[in-house]
Amino acid sequence: MTEMLPARSSPVQAIVLSLPFAGLWLARNSPARRVPSHGTDLLGERYAIDFVGVDHRRRTADRRDWRTVLATEPAERFFAFGRPILAPADGIVVDVHDGEIDHAARRSQLSLVPYAFGQAARLRQGVGAIAGNYLIIALRDSGAFVALVHLRAGSLAVAVGEGVRTGQRVADCGNSGNSTQPHVHVQVMDSADLSVARGVPMAFRHFREWPRGARDGQVRESGLPSEGAVVSRA
Repeated sequence: MTEMLPARSSPVQAIVLSLPFAGLWLARNSPARRVPSHGTDLLGERYAIDFVGVDHRRRTADRRDWRTVLATEPAERFFAFGRPILAPADGIVVDVHDGEIDHAARRSQLSLVPYAFGQAARLRQGVGAIAGNYLIIALRDSGAFVALVHLRAGSLAVAVGEGVRTGQRVADCGNSGNSTQPHVHVQVMDSADLSVARGVPMAFRHFREWPRGARDGQVRESGLPSEGAVVSRA
């Protein structure tokens, strides 16, 4: 972990986390590619990263059919949906939000167009409509906060004020909020309030990475997955 953060400021070093899952996951919108990684500083997203569950063939779902091309798809057909999400560091739970529905998934361009046009309306509805179900952990000894976002409705296994340990199951992956297919969104921030938080740099410790196009994985002691890389705990 880094040294103590002054109020509302970024640390000198990145906050180092463990990957918040087991199994194989694909890195999307990685800050290793660009900052802000999600194209905006809104809601503390400057250094955020998305992880999409995959199988050993890098597939995100167990099938492709007419729905994949023309319509929405059940979230349950995606490998990420329902996978356990783990605490990426020791800390105290300071905020949880549950009750947002898990949407149907959208890979079809026909279904993505109207969804994109609804982005502004979702933003006006507030944090829950964008983040979906989420939890926020105050990290020990750093003054920073980590948010785990788009969690499965009804899966949150911890409450505000509860201490968590690295690797502890805290929820399941879902497709709630502003999400087109099941995935977990991870970000570190300087505030527990998503409406005003500013993003803080982060890195992950001791993970195996298969960069896009690579057949062999390599163990990295610390860093950020490259865009399109598959990662797992080493």
